[in-house]
Amino acid sequence: MEKIIIFDTTLRDGEQSPGASLNTKQKLEIATQLSALGVDVIEAGFPASSVGDFEAVSTIAKKIKGPVVCGLARALKKDIDVCFDAIKYAKKNRVHVFLATSPIHMKYKLKMSPDDVFSRAIDAVKYAKSKTADVEFSAEDAARSELDFLCRVVEGVIDAGATTVNIPDTVGYSVPSEFGEIISRIFSRVPNIHKAVISVHCHNDLGLATANSISAAINGVRQIECTINGLGERAGNASLEEIVMILNTRKKLFNFETNIKTTEISKTSKLVSSLTGMLIQQNKAIVGGNAFAHEAGIHQHGVLAKAQTYEIMTPQSIGLKSSSIVLGKHSGRHAFEKKITELGFKLTGKEFEKAFSDFKLLADKKKNVYDEDIEAIIENEFAEEKQIYELSALFISSGSSVKPVAKIELKKDKKIFFADASGDGPVDSSYKAIEKIIGRKFKLLDYSLKSVSIGKDAVGEAIVKIEHKGKIFVGRGTSTDVLEASVKAYLSAINRILRTQIFADKNADIRR
Repeated sequence: MEKIIIFDTTLRDGEQSPGASLNTKQKLEIATQLSALGVDVIEAGFPASSVGDFEAVSTIAKKIKGPVVCGLARALKKDIDVCFDAIKYAKKNRVHVFLATSPIHMKYKLKMSPDDVFSRAIDAVKYAKSKTADVEFSAEDAARSELDFLCRVVEGVIDAGATTVNIPDTVGYSVPSEFGEIISRIFSRVPNIHKAVISVHCHNDLGLATANSISAAINGVRQIECTINGLGERAGNASLEEIVMILNTRKKLFNFETNIKTTEISKTSKLVSSLTGMLIQQNKAIVGGNAFAHEAGIHQHGVLAKAQTYEIMTPQSIGLKSSSIVLGKHSGRHAFEKKITELGFKLTGKEFEKAFSDFKLLADKKKNVYDEDIEAIIENEFAEEKQIYELSALFISSGSSVKPVAKIELKKDKKIFFADASGDGPVDSSYKAIEKIIGRKFKLLDYSLKSVSIGKDAVGEAIVKIEHKGKIFVGRGTSTDVLEASVKAYLSAINRILRTQIFADKNADIRR
């Protein structure tokens, strides 16, 4: 199998996404994860663009081991000097020089003749080569360049010492058949082509960045430049996770391999999204929230019977634990039956049909049907016990200079129980008071709070996740008082844990 070098430019081109600016600490955190992911080259930034970018590239060069650390520079000596000063600390470093070669760029942006552009490209590569052995040259807007001139430049920069030559589709204009033909013709017309690695850097303006990159690889390219989550200028770049999983999933077709540890993909994607603030669209290939989620009944039935019926890769292959069966109005009996089994319920045939009918009615009214909705349907119809502990009263004392104290009153079997506690904040204090009453501590995995209506009196919805004996229990609570909502959510999850134990002890027909 032939190796495809993965050149990650999340920290350079990806950061150019409007609103995605990163500081040095954040860049280093992402670079560390990119190293764990197994990328071959990290383009850490554009050192001459700002003092902050220089500092970030320099820090990454000093601290990251393994990948080549690369910096971008215009075809100017001053840029190359600054770039090398930033990346020189890396054991494996690269200066990446770029200069436009398309007629429109040369005429209107550079205001240079083709001969002048050719000369500057050669001079820049030679100067960069005097600084470091690893030099990459990019012919900016190559996809719209005249082929004769592009081939001349490629041959010239290789003779000048470029070890990698990049053929970018800078504005995402090309289509796969056309772009593949450009690459093929460069390989056939440039006599010294074998002396350098040929690379591509495709943008996604027409939604073809990944397809163009794969087409280029088929036609001889051995380095692909890409970003996590497809971040980048305008519509972004070719997506690393898409490139890698295409090559991984279709190995027999392409006969290519990469050094990427695919089980790190999901973790890397989430980190980049979190630090850049760039949310991942739900239906994004590979890493979107719906990539391994199934709602349609036919799909759910197929996946439950054999995952490969509707999944061409496993969620585990990118670092997820499992697929997601999403219950909604399109779901069928197989998915609903699996869900109630997972929740610990055991229903007769008649009870199941009644519960399924109620679920369908609810699904027509709600966009998302959660586990607790299913539990409520079944418990309301068939369970003997509903709430074990109910909130009777809540009093909280808190302030900027006051130690938070919560006093909780819970009702159980018509008896009232009191407790007070102090914690890191009003919510923590309340949860500790509840634990005092119940007599045990619980492991809180997650807590979130959001508004489900608008206005000053908006209803707040709190969601908590508690782990108990290896299982996760979700609790939800709503109130115009967000602290009350938070207490109700915690109590809801605890009640589910307690009901599970009671049902198990009684060995009832309905279990939790």
